[in-house]
Amino acid sequence: MRFGIMAMQLEALVPSGEPAEQVMANIMGFDHAGLVKSLFEKGFNPIELGGDLGMFLPHAYSQEAVERLAALKADGVTFTLHLPLWSVEPSTPLTPVRRGSVDALVQSIRVTQPLEPEVYVLHASGALAAEFYNMKVSEMARTLILRQFQNGARESIQAILSETGIASRRLAIETIEFPLDLTLELADELDLSVCLDTGHVLAGFPGWFDFFEVVERVLPRLAEVHLHDSKCMPEGTRGYGEDHKPLGRGDLELDRLLDRLSEANFDGPLVFELNSAEALESLETVRAIRPALLK
Repeated sequence: MRFGIMAMQLEALVPSGEPAEQVMANIMGFDHAGLVKSLFEKGFNPIELGGDLGMFLPHAYSQEAVERLAALKADGVTFTLHLPLWSVEPSTPLTPVRRGSVDALVQSIRVTQPLEPEVYVLHASGALAAEFYNMKVSEMARTLILRQFQNGARESIQAILSETGIASRRLAIETIEFPLDLTLELADELDLSVCLDTGHVLAGFPGWFDFFEVVERVLPRLAEVHLHDSKCMPEGTRGYGEDHKPLGRGDLELDRLLDRLSEANFDGPLVFELNSAEALESLETVRAIRPALLK
Protein backbone atom coordinates (compact mmCIF):
# COMPACT_ATOMS: atom_id res chain seq x y z
CA MET A 1 0.00 0.00 0.00
CA ARG A 2 1.09 3.55 -0.69
CA PHE A 3 1.03 5.79 2.36
CA GLY A 4 1.29 9.49 1.59
CA ILE A 5 0.99 12.73 3.48
CA MET A 6 -0.44 16.18 2.94
CA ALA A 7 2.02 18.95 2.14
CA MET A 8 0.02 21.50 4.16
CA GLN A 9 2.41 21.31 7.10
CA LEU A 10 1.86 24.31 9.37
CA GLU A 11 5.10 23.76 11.26
CA ALA A 12 7.03 24.10 8.00
CA LEU A 13 5.35 27.43 7.32
CA VAL A 14 5.22 28.88 10.82
CA PRO A 15 7.80 27.13 13.05
CA SER A 16 6.95 27.41 16.72
CA GLY A 17 9.16 29.57 18.90
CA GLU A 18 10.43 31.77 16.07
CA PRO A 19 10.25 35.58 16.32
CA ALA A 20 7.77 37.34 14.04
CA GLU A 21 10.49 38.60 11.71
CA GLN A 22 11.82 35.08 11.19
CA VAL A 23 8.33 33.72 10.61
CA MET A 24 7.74 36.29 7.88
CA ALA A 25 11.10 35.45 6.33
CA ASN A 26 10.20 31.74 6.35
CA ILE A 27 6.89 32.46 4.65
CA MET A 28 8.37 34.71 1.99
CA GLY A 29 11.15 32.23 1.30
CA PHE A 30 8.93 29.14 1.43
CA ASP A 31 10.46 26.34 -0.60
CA HIS A 32 7.58 24.15 -1.78
CA ALA A 33 9.78 21.61 -3.56
CA GLY A 34 12.12 21.46 -0.57
CA LEU A 35 9.21 20.60 1.73
CA VAL A 36 7.92 17.93 -0.64
CA LYS A 37 11.38 16.40 -0.94
CA SER A 38 11.78 16.26 2.84
CA LEU A 39 8.42 14.50 3.25
CA PHE A 40 9.29 12.03 0.51
CA GLU A 41 12.63 11.28 2.18
CA LYS A 42 10.75 10.46 5.39
CA GLY A 43 9.02 7.65 3.53
CA PHE A 44 5.79 9.24 2.34
CA ASN A 45 4.60 8.88 -1.24
CA PRO A 46 2.46 10.27 -2.79
CA ILE A 47 2.51 13.82 -1.53
CA GLU A 48 -0.88 15.52 -1.46
CA LEU A 49 -0.42 19.13 -2.48
CA GLY A 50 -2.78 21.67 -0.94
CA GLY A 51 -4.46 24.02 -3.35
CA ASP A 52 -5.20 26.40 -0.50
CA LEU A 53 -1.49 27.10 -0.08
CA GLY A 54 -1.69 29.47 -3.00
CA MET A 55 -4.11 31.74 -1.10
CA PHE A 56 -1.39 33.01 1.22
CA LEU A 57 1.70 31.96 -0.73
CA PRO A 58 1.07 32.61 -4.44
CA HIS A 59 4.71 31.81 -5.19
CA ALA A 60 4.10 28.22 -4.02
CA TYR A 61 2.53 27.56 -7.43
CA SER A 62 4.55 29.92 -9.59
CA GLN A 63 5.86 28.49 -12.85
CA GLU A 64 9.31 28.09 -11.32
CA ALA A 65 7.91 26.34 -8.23
CA VAL A 66 5.86 23.93 -10.32
CA GLU A 67 8.89 23.16 -12.49
CA ARG A 68 10.91 22.32 -9.37
CA LEU A 69 8.09 20.09 -8.11
CA ALA A 70 7.92 18.38 -11.49
CA ALA A 71 11.66 17.69 -11.35
CA LEU A 72 11.08 15.60 -8.22
CA LYS A 73 9.06 13.12 -10.26
CA ALA A 74 12.35 11.79 -11.63
CA ASP A 75 13.16 10.66 -8.07
CA GLY A 76 9.87 8.82 -7.83
CA VAL A 77 7.71 11.44 -6.13
CA THR A 78 4.06 11.20 -7.12
CA PHE A 79 1.32 13.70 -6.41
CA THR A 80 -2.31 14.10 -5.62
CA LEU A 81 -3.96 17.51 -5.27
CA HIS A 82 -6.46 18.62 -2.69
CA LEU A 83 -8.33 21.36 -4.49
CA PRO A 84 -8.94 24.63 -2.62
CA LEU A 85 -11.65 24.62 0.02
CA TRP A 86 -11.02 27.83 1.94
CA SER A 87 -13.19 30.68 0.65
CA VAL A 88 -14.81 28.61 -2.10
CA GLU A 89 -18.37 27.32 -2.11
CA PRO A 90 -18.98 25.34 -5.31
CA SER A 91 -22.45 24.30 -4.15
CA THR A 92 -23.92 27.69 -3.27
CA PRO A 93 -27.18 28.66 -4.98
CA LEU A 94 -25.68 32.15 -5.44
CA THR A 95 -24.49 31.98 -9.04
CA PRO A 96 -21.71 34.65 -8.99
CA VAL A 97 -20.08 33.04 -5.96
CA ARG A 98 -20.40 29.61 -7.47
CA ARG A 99 -18.83 30.83 -10.70
CA GLY A 100 -15.95 32.39 -8.80
CA SER A 101 -15.43 29.13 -6.95
CA VAL A 102 -15.30 27.21 -10.20
CA ASP A 103 -12.74 29.67 -11.57
CA ALA A 104 -10.52 29.13 -8.51
CA LEU A 105 -10.79 25.34 -8.74
CA VAL A 106 -10.14 25.28 -12.47
CA GLN A 107 -7.09 27.51 -12.05
CA SER A 108 -5.69 25.16 -9.39
CA ILE A 109 -6.05 22.19 -11.74
CA ARG A 110 -4.49 23.99 -14.71
CA VAL A 111 -1.50 25.27 -12.74
CA THR A 112 -0.66 21.80 -11.42
CA GLN A 113 -1.31 19.77 -14.59
CA PRO A 114 2.46 19.49 -15.31
CA LEU A 115 2.70 17.45 -12.07
CA GLU A 116 0.15 14.91 -13.38
CA PRO A 117 -1.69 14.44 -10.07
CA GLU A 118 -3.28 11.01 -10.06
CA VAL A 119 -6.28 12.27 -8.06
CA TYR A 120 -7.87 15.68 -7.59
CA VAL A 121 -9.74 15.70 -4.27
CA LEU A 122 -12.75 18.01 -4.12
CA HIS A 123 -15.00 19.26 -1.36
CA ALA A 124 -18.15 19.46 -3.46
CA SER A 125 -19.73 21.73 -0.86
CA GLY A 126 -18.36 24.17 1.67
CA ALA A 127 -18.98 25.92 4.95
CA LEU A 128 -22.26 27.49 3.88
CA ALA A 129 -23.76 24.12 2.94
CA ALA A 130 -22.56 22.70 6.27
CA GLU A 131 -24.26 25.56 8.11
CA PHE A 132 -27.60 24.75 6.49
CA TYR A 133 -26.99 21.04 7.03
CA ASN A 134 -26.86 21.68 10.78
CA MET A 135 -29.66 24.26 10.93
CA LYS A 136 -32.54 23.52 13.30
CA VAL A 137 -35.34 23.19 10.74
CA SER A 138 -37.76 20.45 9.78
CA GLU A 139 -36.32 17.50 7.90
CA MET A 140 -38.46 18.41 4.89
CA ALA A 141 -37.01 21.92 4.82
CA ARG A 142 -33.48 20.62 5.33
CA THR A 143 -33.87 18.17 2.45
CA LEU A 144 -35.20 20.85 0.10
CA ILE A 145 -32.38 23.23 1.00
CA LEU A 146 -29.64 20.62 0.69
CA ARG A 147 -30.96 19.52 -2.69
CA GLN A 148 -30.38 23.09 -3.83
CA PHE A 149 -26.78 22.85 -2.69
CA GLN A 150 -26.45 19.49 -4.43
CA ASN A 151 -27.72 21.10 -7.63
CA GLY A 152 -25.11 23.82 -7.30
CA ALA A 153 -22.36 21.24 -6.74
CA ARG A 154 -23.52 19.34 -9.82
CA GLU A 155 -23.29 22.45 -12.00
CA SER A 156 -19.85 23.31 -10.63
CA ILE A 157 -18.46 19.82 -11.15
CA GLN A 158 -19.79 19.70 -14.70
CA ALA A 159 -18.13 23.05 -15.40
CA ILE A 160 -14.82 21.92 -13.87
CA LEU A 161 -14.75 18.76 -15.99
CA SER A 162 -15.70 20.65 -19.13
CA GLU A 163 -13.20 23.48 -18.68
CA THR A 164 -10.21 21.34 -17.68
CA GLY A 165 -10.81 18.24 -19.77
CA ILE A 166 -9.73 15.93 -16.96
CA ALA A 167 -11.30 12.47 -16.84
CA SER A 168 -14.21 12.37 -14.43
CA ARG A 169 -12.69 9.48 -12.47
CA ARG A 170 -9.64 11.61 -11.62
CA LEU A 171 -11.92 13.89 -9.62
CA ALA A 172 -12.66 12.40 -6.20
CA ILE A 173 -15.37 13.99 -4.07
CA GLU A 174 -14.68 13.65 -0.38
CA THR A 175 -16.89 12.43 2.46
CA ILE A 176 -17.31 15.77 4.25
CA GLU A 177 -19.91 17.63 6.31
CA PHE A 178 -22.68 17.05 3.82
CA PRO A 179 -25.13 14.13 3.53
CA LEU A 180 -23.39 10.98 2.35
CA ASP A 181 -26.34 9.97 0.18
CA LEU A 182 -26.27 13.27 -1.75
CA THR A 183 -22.50 13.04 -2.21
CA LEU A 184 -22.68 9.50 -3.56
CA GLU A 185 -25.57 10.42 -5.84
CA LEU A 186 -23.30 13.01 -7.47
CA ALA A 187 -20.50 10.46 -7.82
CA ASP A 188 -22.80 7.98 -9.53
CA GLU A 189 -24.50 10.52 -11.79
CA LEU A 190 -21.28 12.20 -12.97
CA ASP A 191 -19.07 9.07 -12.85
CA LEU A 192 -16.71 10.54 -10.27
CA SER A 193 -14.36 8.88 -7.84
CA VAL A 194 -14.68 9.13 -4.07
CA CYS A 195 -12.19 10.07 -1.37
CA LEU A 196 -13.02 8.28 1.87
CA ASP A 197 -12.07 10.45 4.83
CA THR A 198 -11.94 8.03 7.75
CA GLY A 199 -12.01 10.62 10.52
CA HIS A 200 -14.91 12.54 8.97
CA VAL A 201 -17.03 9.40 8.79
CA LEU A 202 -16.29 8.37 12.37
CA ALA A 203 -17.01 11.92 13.57
CA GLY A 204 -20.45 11.90 11.93
CA PHE A 205 -19.81 14.67 9.41
CA PRO A 206 -21.62 12.98 6.47
CA GLY A 207 -24.24 11.51 8.84
CA TRP A 208 -24.12 8.65 11.30
CA PHE A 209 -23.40 5.26 9.81
CA ASP A 210 -21.63 2.06 10.59
CA PHE A 211 -18.12 2.84 9.37
CA PHE A 212 -17.76 -0.34 7.35
CA GLU A 213 -21.13 0.16 5.73
CA VAL A 214 -19.68 3.38 4.31
CA VAL A 215 -16.53 1.54 3.21
CA GLU A 216 -18.60 -0.94 1.24
CA ARG A 217 -20.66 1.80 -0.37
CA VAL A 218 -17.65 3.77 -1.59
CA LEU A 219 -15.34 0.90 -2.57
CA PRO A 220 -16.52 0.69 -6.21
CA ARG A 221 -15.49 4.33 -6.74
CA LEU A 222 -12.72 4.65 -4.17
CA ALA A 223 -9.67 6.51 -5.51
CA GLU A 224 -8.08 7.80 -2.30
CA VAL A 225 -8.30 7.49 1.47
CA HIS A 226 -7.67 10.34 3.87
CA LEU A 227 -6.33 8.39 6.80
CA HIS A 228 -6.64 9.68 10.35
CA ASP A 229 -8.36 8.59 13.54
CA SER A 230 -11.34 9.97 15.41
CA LYS A 231 -13.68 9.20 18.21
CA CYS A 232 -16.82 7.50 16.89
CA MET A 233 -19.62 9.93 17.64
CA PRO A 234 -23.15 8.96 18.69
CA GLU A 235 -26.02 9.84 16.39
CA GLY A 236 -26.93 13.50 16.61
CA THR A 237 -23.48 14.70 17.66
CA ARG A 238 -20.70 15.71 15.30
CA GLY A 239 -17.18 15.36 16.58
CA TYR A 240 -15.65 18.72 15.85
CA GLY A 241 -12.02 18.50 16.92
CA GLU A 242 -12.22 14.76 17.47
CA ASP A 243 -10.83 13.85 14.04
CA HIS A 244 -7.36 14.31 12.52
CA LYS A 245 -5.77 12.24 15.28
CA PRO A 246 -2.87 9.82 14.76
CA LEU A 247 -3.86 6.23 14.13
CA GLY A 248 -4.50 4.33 17.33
CA ARG A 249 -5.79 7.33 19.25
CA GLY A 250 -9.43 6.97 18.26
CA ASP A 251 -11.99 4.33 17.37
CA LEU A 252 -10.90 3.40 13.85
CA GLU A 253 -10.61 -0.38 13.43
CA LEU A 254 -7.43 -0.01 11.45
CA ASP A 255 -6.64 -3.69 11.04
CA ARG A 256 -10.10 -4.40 9.67
CA LEU A 257 -9.92 -1.43 7.29
CA LEU A 258 -6.50 -2.36 5.92
CA ASP A 259 -7.58 -5.97 5.47
CA ARG A 260 -10.71 -4.94 3.57
CA LEU A 261 -8.75 -2.62 1.30
CA SER A 262 -6.22 -5.37 0.63
CA GLU A 263 -8.98 -7.85 -0.12
CA ALA A 264 -10.49 -5.37 -2.59
CA ASN A 265 -7.07 -4.87 -4.25
CA PHE A 266 -7.22 -1.16 -3.54
CA ASP A 267 -4.08 0.42 -4.95
CA GLY A 268 -4.86 4.12 -4.50
CA PRO A 269 -3.16 6.54 -2.13
CA LEU A 270 -3.74 6.47 1.61
CA VAL A 271 -2.89 10.01 2.64
CA PHE A 272 -2.26 10.98 6.25
CA GLU A 273 -3.99 14.29 6.96
CA LEU A 274 -1.64 14.81 9.88
CA ASN A 275 1.56 16.65 10.62
CA SER A 276 4.75 14.76 9.84
CA ALA A 277 5.40 13.60 13.42
CA GLU A 278 1.84 12.27 13.74
CA ALA A 279 2.08 10.61 10.35
CA LEU A 280 5.34 8.87 11.28
CA GLU A 281 3.69 7.69 14.50
CA SER A 282 0.79 6.39 12.43
CA LEU A 283 3.13 4.55 10.07
CA GLU A 284 4.57 2.75 13.08
CA THR A 285 1.04 1.80 14.13
CA VAL A 286 0.49 0.30 10.68
CA ARG A 287 3.85 -1.47 10.89
CA ALA A 288 2.93 -2.99 14.25
CA ILE A 289 -0.28 -4.60 13.02
CA ARG A 290 0.30 -5.18 9.27
CA PRO A 291 4.07 -5.00 8.60
CA ALA A 292 3.70 -6.66 5.19
CA LEU A 293 1.94 -3.56 3.89
CA LEU A 294 5.05 -1.42 4.35
CA LYS A 295 7.71 -2.43 1.89
